Amino acid sequence: MSPYDFDALGKKVTEPTRKLEIFPKPSGIERVVLESDEVSSLCPVTGQPDWETVTIEFAPEKYCIESKSLKLYLWSFREEGLFCEDMAGQIAKDIYTACKPRWCRVTVIQKPRGGIKITATALAGDKDAAP
Repeated sequence: MSPYDFDALGKKVTEPTRKLEIFPKPSGIERVVLESDEVSSLCPVTGQPDWETVTIEFAPEKYCIESKSLKLYLWSFREEGLFCEDMAGQIAKDIYTACKPRWCRVTVIQKPRGGIKITATALAGDKDAAP
């Protein structure tokens, strides 16, 4: 029996959610990097699909983000219309709110559409502590 009480991990989940679940930071962990190249969203103007690679880096203070809840969270953007820059800012804010790290950096790379690749980076928390 697990000492953790997760809503998603170990359970059948059939829809996205914006709830990010956390667990206590293991001893000695200074930096966590989570990356997915399977994120999609919609252009807020045309409604056409966009594909993104999302990299989340943070320095945990007390908590880490549970990865299945992150997968479900990223899935929640699939039907949302927003610019790449907005996505980076929203994810950084949500990660920072969920686990209160010292700092959090989110980089979103939108795959080329119309020949243009976009990279947007957002930083939350102690910007002076971030590498």
